[in-house]
Amino acid sequence: MRADMRTYLQLDETSLSRAGALWTAREIEQQPASWLRTQELVRQHAAPIARFLAPLLDKLDLRIILTGAGSSAFIGECLAPLLLQRLGRRVEAIATTDLLSGPALYFQKDVPTLLVSFGRSGSSPESVAVVDLADRSLRECHQLVFTCNAQGTLYQRCRERRNGLAILLPPETHDQSFAMTSSFTAMMLAASLVFNAATDGNAGVATIARATRELLERHNDRLRDLAAESYSRVVYLGSNGFKSLAREAALKLLELTDGRIVAAFDSPLGFRHGPKTIVTRDTLLFVFVSNDPYTRRYDLDLLRELRSEGLAGRLIAITARAQDAVAEGEYLHVPHAAEAADGDLYYPYIVCGQLYAFHRSLSLGNKPDQPSNSGTVSRVVRGVTIHSL
Repeated sequence: MRADMRTYLQLDETSLSRAGALWTAREIEQQPASWLRTQELVRQHAAPIARFLAPLLDKLDLRIILTGAGSSAFIGECLAPLLLQRLGRRVEAIATTDLLSGPALYFQKDVPTLLVSFGRSGSSPESVAVVDLADRSLRECHQLVFTCNAQGTLYQRCRERRNGLAILLPPETHDQSFAMTSSFTAMMLAASLVFNAATDGNAGVATIARATRELLERHNDRLRDLAAESYSRVVYLGSNGFKSLAREAALKLLELTDGRIVAAFDSPLGFRHGPKTIVTRDTLLFVFVSNDPYTRRYDLDLLRELRSEGLAGRLIAITARAQDAVAEGEYLHVPHAAEAADGDLYYPYIVCGQLYAFHRSLSLGNKPDQPSNSGTVSRVVRGVTIHSL
């Protein structure tokens, strides 16, 4: 290998380019650095952010809707329980794909509303249409946009609004690959910082960045070896916000393998209510284990149950605490995060899911940067007709 040749995820640029995987590998690996830049960006814009948000959060009847499409919607689902606890306001995650098809079911005309939109490109037709629908459907509507694309429609429209604020993430987070990776985590982190839901502020971001850098070094080979095994079903499980993170991990696997692997998600408690029937010897299970002492008990109960039944092909816990029942079986350990709040664990945990999906895609001979062989799905959704309300 040439001395000046870069490697990403321990693969050289030439090999990655040949495999159609360079952008995805680069965007997964860059995340710890991009989180620190995102933190600095939010810090630099602290004053205008406070001017915009403070009077809104003073409204006891404020309703906050977190929205987006696909992975961007899952950001809202992950953050909703954290913001509900932190802000003491009504916080709901509703996808643009739902808001667009049934605005009268979701918008409440006389309730002051802050619509928080997440969009990598900021140009998906549903997200743009919902911003307009919200303005037309609500007496008092404020718009907050998190996006990675300065040329996107959401950014261009909201940056000039009197009742809006647009936050543009560092340019490298505008993923060029098909699947959202660094854009997903950067937008989630930015919103967490803006609403002061990050538990430890500056120290917390530095800790999760350090933990994820070491995770990439420690577990990349292990996840690559795991991806070489031929499981045709993969299930991600997590409690509370981790359930939505599991949903994102499952989507990454579906996207990058072009649907050739059946990927599912659930909560540990919900899994027993029927979905558990998916478990066979051809099933790989991942469990995102909570650090919260109460929630963790439920995660460990299911972990013990699945291990004792022995029906799954493989069962792996992803955890920041490598003790108690976790250590009785196979697990991936996130270092330096034993005392981290669950919201901080979202970032290293989802990187594990991204890594597995990336390597599984390559093991199938697929191209992670452009995984859709039929071309029926695209990086920015096309073919959506916006009907008149």
